[in-house]
Amino acid sequence: MSCRLLGVLRRRESFGAAAVGFRSLASIPQLPQAVAEFVSGAVAECNPAKVHVVTGTPEETADILAGMENEGMVKKLQKYKNCWLARTDPKDVARVESKTVVVTRQQRDAVPIPSSNIKSQLGNWMSESDFLKAREDRFPACMTGRTMYVIPFSMGPVNSSLAKFGVQVTDSPYVVASMGIMTRTGTPVMEKLAQGVEFVRCQHSLGRPLPLKAPLVNQWPCNPEKVLIAHLPDSRQILSFGSGYGGNSLLGKKCFALRIASCIAKDEGWLAEHMLILGITNPQGVKRYFAAAFPSACGKTNLAMMKPALPGWKVECVGDDIAWMKFDSQGKLRAINPENGFFGVAPGTSVKTNPHAMKTISENTIFTNVGETSDGGVWWEGLDPPEPDISLTDWHGKPWKSGSSLLCAHPNSRFCAPAAQCPIIDPLWESDEGVPIDAIIFGGRRPEGVPLVYETFNWSHGVFVGAAMRSESTAAAEHKGKVIMHDPFAMRPFFGYNFGDYLAHWLSMETRKNPTQLPKIFHVNWFRKDPETNSFLWPGFGENARVLEWIFRRCSRTTEDEAAKKSIIGWLPQEGSINTKGLGQKVEMGALFDVPKTFWQKEAHELRAYLTQQVGADLPEQVERELRALEERVRN
Repeated sequence: MSCRLLGVLRRRESFGAAAVGFRSLASIPQLPQAVAEFVSGAVAECNPAKVHVVTGTPEETADILAGMENEGMVKKLQKYKNCWLARTDPKDVARVESKTVVVTRQQRDAVPIPSSNIKSQLGNWMSESDFLKAREDRFPACMTGRTMYVIPFSMGPVNSSLAKFGVQVTDSPYVVASMGIMTRTGTPVMEKLAQGVEFVRCQHSLGRPLPLKAPLVNQWPCNPEKVLIAHLPDSRQILSFGSGYGGNSLLGKKCFALRIASCIAKDEGWLAEHMLILGITNPQGVKRYFAAAFPSACGKTNLAMMKPALPGWKVECVGDDIAWMKFDSQGKLRAINPENGFFGVAPGTSVKTNPHAMKTISENTIFTNVGETSDGGVWWEGLDPPEPDISLTDWHGKPWKSGSSLLCAHPNSRFCAPAAQCPIIDPLWESDEGVPIDAIIFGGRRPEGVPLVYETFNWSHGVFVGAAMRSESTAAAEHKGKVIMHDPFAMRPFFGYNFGDYLAHWLSMETRKNPTQLPKIFHVNWFRKDPETNSFLWPGFGENARVLEWIFRRCSRTTEDEAAKKSIIGWLPQEGSINTKGLGQKVEMGALFDVPKTFWQKEAHELRAYLTQQVGADLPEQVERELRALEERVRN
């Protein structure tokens, strides 16, 4: 960070402490000095009417939700225990990738420099001078008339060596209630902060000071025209303005747990990844843990909470979205879920697709932008139609009927529920040391050409396969339509630093000085379609356990070709090695595992163009070698 930017930030903090008179704000209890300095600086800049330090007690949460209900920001759902419905401004419904930036002194620290006249797809860089101007244009007096909430929080079990801490200031009670679900808050966190642990400074404002200059939509404060989500990795800061939506405002989530944490992980020698973590136990009682990276809306939560169709197999959930992974003293990669809740996509979630998720969200849950039933429940596309005497209201708050050209629930509507409520939460999900990872699985939504499952040849080939991930775009961001997008490691929107350096960091795990037991790496695709009927070739959901069984067996293989055959892209299952006994439908296994050379020639060509244009000189030589090897294999 430049001296100029650091000086401005320090002056702002010291000015705040002097000008505000910290102890004169009666609502602020005694805070650790570093936290007090951060908060007082934010108070001076944002000018809230009052400050409330969040304790995380159930009584406090109930008061905050009741206050939101009084303001019309949320509605209590009478059908369930302690469940709430929020409807946002229609302009504030998803992550805004185009307004999400990484601020560093040099552009190349944040993103690779793309080819001339090519826009980077691997993140948005903002210069320090432009950030200072953007900040001055947004944050001064942005909380006038509102309460500033101070949320001390932990990402990960508080006493874990992998845990990291943060303090978020926000003027959104919706954020307070949601962060109380998604992170660990309260006295244990404050005690850690009092001991002087480092913490990430998170500043968030809706950007609608009081009195309002224009009416709100759905009683949802936001400022869509001025949205900015800025990450300052060198000083471990996040500043978010203008959006109340989860991915932009719950700063412990993608902003901290991926963008900032990936930078911390690079500095400290571990991995912060967009991955679910599951435990899988075979009928003999042997258990393994897998981590899996899928882009949003590709079935992460469904896989993490799978109800296996194979008799005798059991899946348990450690986490459905983010994994922090670090090698222990014996060289085993161990993972924690840094989150404390699930922030899942509602549409498509049902008793058929994810019965465990449906039980998880039956109480103590905040729903956002879903449909509402007249008996005080929720509804979205993918659920069974309600009873004839039950009417529906859509996410805009308007009456809705089946057959409408509009959706009842927004495609990116969400549930926010405590992870501890999951009926198959893993017994070790809060283990301080984390769970041992035997396999890493990459995947995406690929309608053609990509087989159901294959294993990579080795670690460097696995890193290449992660870099080569592509998938249909999703509703979690502002992209429209079904476009096949490059999404390396399912991290494309979440890198906190240069993707080329990120690849080098992954590759470096193989050359650690300490003992290392590298997990095996696989790629899966549940979404391949029959080109003639456009229907899925694989039934998915609980039947995916059949694929996990093969991966499970490959983790203990004694020879490379055990239950596998070599192909141009990796090790495919040998014919008959995927257990199809009891499948409820006929599956064309030949079509599922076909690896068309012409498709992969085109794929290799696309990858060459993408990595040349987007990563250029920052592409590690090992990844370049893997790409040349693929080009050679598909040519011969």
